[in-house]
Amino acid sequence: MSRRRPVHRRSPLVSRAAAGAAAVMLSRNMLPYALAFSAGAMIFVVIEEVIPEAESGGNEDIATSGAMIGFALMMVLDVAFS
Repeated sequence: MSRRRPVHRRSPLVSRAAAGAAAVMLSRNMLPYALAFSAGAMIFVVIEEVIPEAESGGNEDIATSGAMIGFALMMVLDVAFS
């Protein structure tokens, strides 16, 4: 048999939930930009760390820049032709 929490114990949960909902409502317009930034950061990390063959011969910056420009071009073409 589960026991319900007293009202004075539940009120911090309600106020925190209301504060979290307000934060989401205020940051809703910024969410696409934040997700785009995090996606770009993830692509950079994957290219920089997971694909070490692309950086052989001292071409770290060229390989990373080329891969990111290619990915951006692929996204532009995908949106343009869909």
